[in-house]
Amino acid sequence: MVGRIFAVLLLTILVEFGVSTLLYERASQFSVRDDEARRLAEHLVIARKLLVEQPTDRRQQLAAELTTSRYEIQWMPSLPPALRTQPELDRIYEQVLLWEPSLAAADLRLRLTSQGRHALIVGALMLPDGSWLYFRTREQVHQADLGSARILLALAPALALILISGVLVRRMLQPMRRLAEAADKVGTTGIHEVPEEGPRELRRVINAFNRMQARIQRLIADRTQALAAVGHDMRTPLARLRLRVDGVADPDVHAAIDADIGEMEAMIASLLAFLGGEGDEEKPARVDLAVLCATIADDNDDRGRTVEYDGPSHFEYVIRPLMMKRALNNLVDNAVHYAGQACIRLVPGRDGVALRVEDKGPGIPVEDLERVTQPFVRLDTARSRDTVGFGLGLSIVARATEAEGGRFRLVNRDGGGLCAEIFLPHDERRG
Repeated sequence: MVGRIFAVLLLTILVEFGVSTLLYERASQFSVRDDEARRLAEHLVIARKLLVEQPTDRRQQLAAELTTSRYEIQWMPSLPPALRTQPELDRIYEQVLLWEPSLAAADLRLRLTSQGRHALIVGALMLPDGSWLYFRTREQVHQADLGSARILLALAPALALILISGVLVRRMLQPMRRLAEAADKVGTTGIHEVPEEGPRELRRVINAFNRMQARIQRLIADRTQALAAVGHDMRTPLARLRLRVDGVADPDVHAAIDADIGEMEAMIASLLAFLGGEGDEEKPARVDLAVLCATIADDNDDRGRTVEYDGPSHFEYVIRPLMMKRALNNLVDNAVHYAGQACIRLVPGRDGVALRVEDKGPGIPVEDLERVTQPFVRLDTARSRDTVGFGLGLSIVARATEAEGGRFRLVNRDGGGLCAEIFLPHDERRG
């Protein structure tokens, strides 16, 4: 918007400058021509009268005496060849005759010639005996000065006006930039109140945005509180069921009921994690990302799973540790479930750091790589349905990555298997 306003201002100034310059030049040209025509007419009338009164042998000397710093006068017995009035001098010709109508009978002729960069007028008029009075101007009649220096000098105020206008417009649009920044953060890190500044229309938009943001935040808070209450109320009877199942004598029935309770608890935990119902938002903190990945691998190894870590021994980074740990655990659980093993790779780079969980399982069909990250989506063909939860594991990973300003992608590996990559870019906060 600032660039377009600059363009409009620049175009307006340039058009105004061009039209003003053209009108000024034409007005100046007419003014100069009118003044020149008057002086030329007066000088020709006087010179013609004096030459007519002198004998032929004295006319050449008298013509030299009539020459001034402005006009050169000569007497010639005959007319110089090709001396005809040019169309561009019709205006001066008419003005000369307007000042001295007597010159109309003297066959006045005018011609424009150039001497260097100057425009000069040469001409002649006939005397009663058939000889001619030849004259030429010694000073330029008119020269439109449209050189670069003059253009730059005339444009200086226009450019200064554009710069001042640009500063004012930028300051006027600053509240809109703050509004855009706050709108980009809606739903991520709480309420970002935008000061109500700028024109009246913009203040109304900012006020409406602040009220909308407050309503959205209130809806999110109400939903979070309701989910937390539901999760707490559901966990209480599940805990009682787990205590009562110990009284079941049949081991098969005991194991089945215990598995169902575990699945329900996993469903509640995944749903609350996805919808944000497990408490206040986590704040970023500097952690050793390498140690975090190695700890996840060791914990899974202690549970009898084949999970390896490949990367540096230490690598500090600013993240939300609990959210990132949950995301990595979800990826590791998927890899172990479908491939029987997993490898966590930490790959620092110049632009950021990549966290990759690789397996050697069946992979995912290419057409389903994006769809599988959507909430509540399961793939019947690529993945079996013998998993707990609502199909929110990858959705939680995608949301955790988005909260860190990174990107999450799934790629089938050459030779079989799946690579789930979380890329976290470098920024000032993480540096």
